[in-house]
Amino acid sequence: MKLRFALLLLALLPLSAFAADPVAGVDYVEIADGKPYAPLNGKVEVVEVFGYTCIHCAHFQPVVSAWHKKQPSWVRFTPVPAAFGGYWMPYARAYYAAAKLRVLAKTHDAMFKALHEQGSLPIQNASSNEIAAWYANYGADPQAFTAAMDSPATDVLLERSKEFALASGIEGTPTLVVNGKYRVTASSFEDTLRIADFLIARERARK
Repeated sequence: MKLRFALLLLALLPLSAFAADPVAGVDYVEIADGKPYAPLNGKVEVVEVFGYTCIHCAHFQPVVSAWHKKQPSWVRFTPVPAAFGGYWMPYARAYYAAAKLRVLAKTHDAMFKALHEQGSLPIQNASSNEIAAWYANYGADPQAFTAAMDSPATDVLLERSKEFALASGIEGTPTLVVNGKYRVTASSFEDTLRIADFLIARERARK
């Protein structure tokens, strides 16, 4: 009876419970001379390089958001918009403008839905005025928003994003980078977060 009960419990465990430890060069890449996006200050940093226009990022958003909410206070999760040029750029600018005007928390999820579910914003060739008008629905002043999008401060942040992505070897989105040292390379969202958890634990143990 005890054996049958034990076998039943094993059958109910998720497959990830039996997964081997992630392997460098297979599940993640060790970044030569990698540096964190921001000073760690005792934290373990997890950067998500993402793009609002990326459908995979839109699908990943609810998954990574739920994961983020479960992390301890010493894990710092930082979304970094990919500055790949072209139609990526207006929405990367919008991310930083929303952060400056303190509307990011209530618009981050909504922006993915606007682009990929509702079609209330164009993925390509979006103007600053169109984007600002959308953010006005969440309390942002349109003129202040367009000014923030086009400001020198936003230019600096975009350059920083670009430099981090290049230094980290980012080839697509979404991609997680842990402490600037490890780039996660996984084929599923579940594996991405499992590998991130492993690397977070490793970095925490080294402090």
